[in-house]
Amino acid sequence: MSKVLYPGTFDPITNGHLDLVERAARMFDEVVVAIAAGHHKQPLFDLAERKRMVEESCAHLPNVSVISFSGLLVTLFQEHKATAVLRGLRAMSDFEYEFQLANMNRQLDDKFEAVFLTPSEDYSFISSTLIREIARLSGDVRKFVPEVVQLGFEAKFGAGK
Repeated sequence: MSKVLYPGTFDPITNGHLDLVERAARMFDEVVVAIAAGHHKQPLFDLAERKRMVEESCAHLPNVSVISFSGLLVTLFQEHKATAVLRGLRAMSDFEYEFQLANMNRQLDDKFEAVFLTPSEDYSFISSTLIREIARLSGDVRKFVPEVVQLGFEAKFGAGK
């Protein structure tokens, strides 16, 4: 049985993330979306909010589960007996970072495998950072995020579009 971990901060989950989850759900028997506590970042949404948003966004996918974690990704990989870790690549800069990260994790565990997917062309420019900034400035982000995220932004920043 194949199992892929899809780790990230997901602050918030975007349609680009969801595109990768849906595609991974067709490729693997099980997909575990692993939400990082984000101790090195200052997330807009707390861990419980991010987890709830991802769960609601992925509820239509029966082979997808959502967890939260802190600590090393390679430890999570080992604990879940994962087949691979999924990472999205939007640009060459993503590739350089992810390549370095995958090689470091493989040094920590020679069974560590990374699978890289590029987002659909419709989502290749989306990042959580950009979406947060647009929402913070009262912009309309509905076409970039699931409805639960739009509602989360409205709760944080007041009634939106």
